[in-house]
Amino acid sequence: MLAGVMRAAVLEEYGVPSYGEFPDPPADGPVVQVLAAGMNPVDVSISGGLFYAGKPPLPSVTGREGVGLLDGRRVYFDAPQAPYGSMAEFALIDPASAYPLPDGVSDGVGVALGISGLAAWLALTWRARLQQGEHVLVLGASGLVGQIAVQAARVLGAGRVIAAARSQEGLARAEAQGADATVSLGADDLPAALRDAGDGRIDVVVDPLFGAPFTAATQAASFGARIVQLGSMAGSEATVASPDIRGKLLEILGHTNFAAPVDVKRDAYLAMAAAAAEGRIDVDIEPVPLADVQRAWELLKAGSHAKIVIVP
Repeated sequence: MLAGVMRAAVLEEYGVPSYGEFPDPPADGPVVQVLAAGMNPVDVSISGGLFYAGKPPLPSVTGREGVGLLDGRRVYFDAPQAPYGSMAEFALIDPASAYPLPDGVSDGVGVALGISGLAAWLALTWRARLQQGEHVLVLGASGLVGQIAVQAARVLGAGRVIAAARSQEGLARAEAQGADATVSLGADDLPAALRDAGDGRIDVVVDPLFGAPFTAATQAASFGARIVQLGSMAGSEATVASPDIRGKLLEILGHTNFAAPVDVKRDAYLAMAAAAAEGRIDVDIEPVPLADVQRAWELLKAGSHAKIVIVP
């Protein structure tokens, strides 16, 4: 019930938001009661005034995605209408961005399937056009996108899934989540280690890292492989030899969720949610109370491998 003001993560100046009060969204708009809001690197970029699409208005509420109640139904939503972000008790949304969340999927997992999950699923489907039986390499498999990509590849019918990461704990988790083989990114001869783990075949690469791991993936990939590049956690530049691309007819495909058509995103989310309801996709959740929102920024900076979820 709207009461005039609500509790929220309020951005008064560009940087880290603070817990405080903010006017309620207009009651006649499509208002969702927020149950959980996602914390993502894009929130840091937007709140810092560094996002390529422009700066948010001041003051405003932070947050790009969440799970909440819309007309009594539990939904996932993204891109709430400024200045009403998702890290608040209520948000103003576009109903077209609201996807129903099935029973059996928790609020936190429902949020994780959004920005992070879509990056993984769309990289495999919309961009790489994964075919049944193909071998998939997931770089950065210890991170949230990587974890979901490992599980999504299995759900989508990959013949072999290779998980690569620096964290031994993350590699063990990836194996438990369905990876057929794991590779340490610190291997002495990383391209050879990747080829061996793929049984000599790598058809699709999901790469949220770039840098040296991307270079190694171009060397290990098979003829006609598709490499989907969707992040730069290991560096914003990579040195690649021309023969590794042209000699194998590699396809280097960029990806951003923002460019995906509305119907493609919706279908992808619903497919993931159905798989999660069946227990085929799951991730660890790190809940943080809204009143402690600044700790969420610290957890993300520290490299948490769980989905950080703000709970009003």
